[in-house]
Amino acid sequence: MSSSTSLNAARRAADLTALESDPRIDVLVIGGGVTGAGVALDAASRGLSTVLVERRDLAFGTSRWSSKLVHGGLRYLAKGRVGIAYESARERDVLMRTTAPHLVRPLPMVVPVHRDLGGLPGGLFARAGMGMGDVLRRLAGTPASVLPRPRLLDAARTRRLLPAVEAEGLLGGVLSFDGQLVDDARLVLGLARTAAGLGARIITRCSAETVTTDGAVLRDEETGLPLPVRPRAVVNATGVHADLLDPGVRLSPSRGSHLVLDGAVLGHPKVALTVPVAGAPGRFVFALPQPDGRVFLGLTDEPVEGPAPHVPEVPEEDVDFLLHQANRALRTPIRRSDVLGAFAGLRPLLHGDEDSTDLSREHSVTVAPNGTVTVVGGKLTTYRAMAQEAVDAAVARHRLPAGPCRTRTLPLVGAAPREELDAVDAPRRLVDRYGNEAPAVLAEAAGDPALLEPIAAGITGAELRFGVRHEGALDVDDLLERRTRIALVDADRERAREAARAALAARV
Repeated sequence: MSSSTSLNAARRAADLTALESDPRIDVLVIGGGVTGAGVALDAASRGLSTVLVERRDLAFGTSRWSSKLVHGGLRYLAKGRVGIAYESARERDVLMRTTAPHLVRPLPMVVPVHRDLGGLPGGLFARAGMGMGDVLRRLAGTPASVLPRPRLLDAARTRRLLPAVEAEGLLGGVLSFDGQLVDDARLVLGLARTAAGLGARIITRCSAETVTTDGAVLRDEETGLPLPVRPRAVVNATGVHADLLDPGVRLSPSRGSHLVLDGAVLGHPKVALTVPVAGAPGRFVFALPQPDGRVFLGLTDEPVEGPAPHVPEVPEEDVDFLLHQANRALRTPIRRSDVLGAFAGLRPLLHGDEDSTDLSREHSVTVAPNGTVTVVGGKLTTYRAMAQEAVDAAVARHRLPAGPCRTRTLPLVGAAPREELDAVDAPRRLVDRYGNEAPAVLAEAAGDPALLEPIAAGITGAELRFGVRHEGALDVDDLLERRTRIALVDADRERAREAARAALAARV
């Protein structure tokens, strides 16, 4: 079955009406983050009738608060976790070359080597680590044309790439490459819309009230009305809240905080600054340049006690930690007043007795006594492998009539080979965010040049309209928080609020 990839209020209403008329489905996916959207795509692509429900909005939780790095697994290799390291490198290759080449780009990253911050031994250690990372790249089959090989830099070259780095005692730098998402929330949108194009029903503002062996009761959060459904299989992909549906799951959530800076504070770096955390081998703080000229400084790894909040706050101690670690390598310290905004996400780590920084990033797929399949743990890079394993478990447990997994070779909506993307007749910024759909975004202006003028953070009114008509945005926050990332800075949010309201008013 195939249908339009567009998500909007009208389609949501039609999907709810269809479910009310016929509540029988193969797979119910609960949770609209990257894992849930990945499960929905995997199931739909195997020919299973699939419904995804999300209490709030797509990418509402952790999936929009990542570092936006598509990691190759070097950190895990350093800890002897060869399996997850290879899986990470392999999944990075799939994302960069097949799934979403329009959303993932190579990111150059430099570890500056200072005489008083590890000196030559530290530099050699960093170079050896990057060499192991390059072995992973080759094992995964990623060509050097996609991710170049690491190399050593002299002090002059390091300063050109990192204008704000401390020059005194600088010996040089170690340059390596990893993958970077233009926007993690856009990856979730791409997964959900691609699943919708294969017939999946993607329903936001819809919660799962109860799940039993006999079925499930959904609740339309817009109207408050209950909706009984009869899925043959249920997949719990609710991340840090997975234990609410499956009490047998034990998690130890960890908070990863980031600060938003103006790129000018760091001299508009051309590469990511990578600073080893003092006294914590294998941990780094990153200053990651973004397409809009800003820089994200992250990240922390702190345990979260008690119930996991839906929107985590960034505590002052996280701000202090990030500034202190980054400033160790900088000529002019970043000040607290330089911080434009901040965000934090919660990692759904599997419970263990170790410190949160040592807890495994491996994922778990389990089946509860009522037959619910829970997929949890892992990380953004490996979402596809997690989704495949979860659907495999559901198919086996409930004997679903499914075909083989197709997602390793299935491009998302907007995806195309790099040479095709380079030929798209649209501004580069739009191609990087929308791929070959960029001309359709421009068409939303309908001849009105004002809708092509930037409102805030480079975002235009045409993009807001596209978010409403094709990407399922139902309110102002959907547009400013997740379809775009305007709301990362409070002043930008206020500047764009009226334009968002206008886009919603023009939904038909």
